[in-house]
Amino acid sequence: MVNLPSTSSSDWKRRLGNLEPLPLKDFGERFRRTAAARNYHHARRGGLVEHTAQMMRVALALSPIYSQLNLDLLLAGILFHDSGKLWENHLPEDGFTMGFDERGELMGHISIGLELVNSLWRKLQTEENWRAWEILVPPSEDCRLHLLHLIASHHGDMQFGSPVYPKTPEAMTLHYIDNLDARLEMFAAGYLTAKPIAERIFDRVRPLPGNLVKSLEKFRSG
Repeated sequence: MVNLPSTSSSDWKRRLGNLEPLPLKDFGERFRRTAAARNYHHARRGGLVEHTAQMMRVALALSPIYSQLNLDLLLAGILFHDSGKLWENHLPEDGFTMGFDERGELMGHISIGLELVNSLWRKLQTEENWRAWEILVPPSEDCRLHLLHLIASHHGDMQFGSPVYPKTPEAMTLHYIDNLDARLEMFAAGYLTAKPIAERIFDRVRPLPGNLVKSLEKFRSG
């Protein structure tokens, strides 16, 4: 997916560093055939992997500019933010028609993602010496709560399904990276599929706010 930066911090490695591989280990094959959405963006087999990887690339590019961000936390939040879609938007092993899952319908991907992180966190605690976690910095409970907040707030607004607004720099950054990648994907798909209505102008692709206009070509070097 993306080569995540290594860290010499054992405090990071023993918690987020050990947490991040668990969903790929337990659900990796399912992850590879899950769409990022049913409509609008990355709505295809493997779309969630594409979307997640691109978000991580953006976060890595931003981190030298916004050095106040906790990059390790942000990357973990990106990995888990849509993890509930493993149940909401997965495709079968031998087909390309997205079915429906009762758990996804009843809970929604944000609730499932929160439940998944809590479950994996508890699993990790049983494998580690919990007493040793008590002296790690930042405190382990703070790490868990901040990661959960990134998942809970990533839609950015309660009217769009998040139970809380983004309340930390990492949460706000994740929300905008998510939105940016989704909307640029809508433009790219729209240029290929939307009805041309004039030269360089295409019919609206929802939920984008208006008709699409072809980008200005890149300037030539030299």
